[in-house]
Amino acid sequence: MLTIGKLGQATGTKVPTIRYYEQVGLLPRPERSSGNQRLYGRAAQGRLAFIRHARELGFPLDAIRELLSLQDRPDQPCAAADLIARRQLAAVEARLARLRSLKGELERMVAQCAHGTVADCRVIETLADHGLCEGAHEVAPAATGGVALS
Repeated sequence: MLTIGKLGQATGTKVPTIRYYEQVGLLPRPERSSGNQRLYGRAAQGRLAFIRHARELGFPLDAIRELLSLQDRPDQPCAAADLIARRQLAAVEARLARLRSLKGELERMVAQCAHGTVADCRVIETLADHGLCEGAHEVAPAATGGVALS
């Protein structure tokens, strides 16, 4: 049996994250010691490793919940898991397309930089004008690694 700290060390997961996964139902509530410490077995360690790997691949918590449910019923066909993975792949491909577009815009801005004064700076000018452009849009933070762009 592992304490929450040892489980965190074994899986590379922070203690608050483990508690959160318990709170949202991804990890079952652990047994408690006589001193009221959380105690986790190998099954919890494997489940947490599964969750961490799925998060590293960008799966949202709802998809992970679905995958865990499927994992808990190993005799089921894997078509549902395949569909979940295909949805995630499509989401990643869409994010990559948005990032390639952002990269192109940044490359154009940098290439047009005259290295003069800020008053003549193409980077500043482009950023200032972008919000005035017809059809300007905001890129979701998830598409940019958590950084909101507009």
